[in-house]
Amino acid sequence: MKRLKEAVRRKRSEAWTNKTWMLHHDNAPAHASLLIREFLAKQETIVVPHPPYSSDLAPADFFLFLKLKSTLKGRRFQTIEEIKENSLQDFRAIPQNTFQDAFQNWKKRWERFINSRGEYFEGDKSD
Repeated sequence: MKRLKEAVRRKRSEAWTNKTWMLHHDNAPAHASLLIREFLAKQETIVVPHPPYSSDLAPADFFLFLKLKSTLKGRRFQTIEEIKENSLQDFRAIPQNTFQDAFQNWKKRWERFINSRGEYFEGDKSD
C-alpha cells in the first residue's frame, strides 16, 4: 500500500494534493479484512465501494488477470521467483493506452451496474 500511495503521489500529484484519489478493490477477504479497513482509514484513503458478488466491476478481474493469464498460460516455471519475474515482465509490456481503455470500460461497467440496480451481470454487452 505504501508503494501504491507513493506512485499516486508521483504520477497523479494533483489528485494527491487535493486528496481526490480513490482506491477500488473487490470484496476479497484479504482486501476487506478489519486490519486493512483500519489501515486505509488511518491513511485517510477513500475506498470506492464494491457491491457484493460483482467481480465484473473490478479492473483486476475483468482486465488485468485475464491479460496476464493469457501470456502465462501453458508456460512452466521452476520457482515462485520465476513466476514473479515473468508476471512483472508481462505486466510492464502492457501498453499504457490499454490500461486507459480498461478504465474507460470500468466506468461503463459501473453505469451498467447502476442501471441494472445492483443485479449481477457478466461481460460487456449491454441489455
